[in-house]
Amino acid sequence: MTMEDVVVGPLDLAARVDEALAVQALAFGLTDEEVNVRRHIVLRHLASPGARALGATTPDGRLVGFVYGMPNDRAQWWSTVVEPYLRRAGHADWLDDVFAVTELHVHPAHQKRGIGRELITRITDEAREPRSILSAIDTESPARALYRSLGYRDLARRVLFPSAPSPYAVMGATLPLRR
Repeated sequence: MTMEDVVVGPLDLAARVDEALAVQALAFGLTDEEVNVRRHIVLRHLASPGARALGATTPDGRLVGFVYGMPNDRAQWWSTVVEPYLRRAGHADWLDDVFAVTELHVHPAHQKRGIGRELITRITDEAREPRSILSAIDTESPARALYRSLGYRDLARRVLFPSAPSPYAVMGATLPLRR
């Protein structure tokens, strides 16, 4: 299946949260317990002002990728964890007036076809904020390479989230993203 066989468009993530989390579980290697925790987090995020989601679906309606995000709020848990790391690196201002890409996942069988690129560029193109921020596992990965190709750069590295087994990097880019 190619990118032409997949349609990217608005996603009612609350209605399709279990499908989306099944994609995330495969792409990210999550346990059932982690999926249950994330379900509550996703639904809570969707209540945030400006939260929106896009999905990538096959002609038969199967969800094979999704992205969601929102204008960043310093009071949210993610911001409170990354703020000290960003401050130490001289980038604390990156938590203000920025669109946070909260999750981006593509089913492993559909990766390396431009779906992730289409999802992230489409969602950030709709942002009112002048910049975008996200976190990714702090390793050289196809995801980090994609983010760099779009203009994201490392703002803080070796960021430790409670209960996450690996350190993360916080990355930021001015909008619109590079094509």
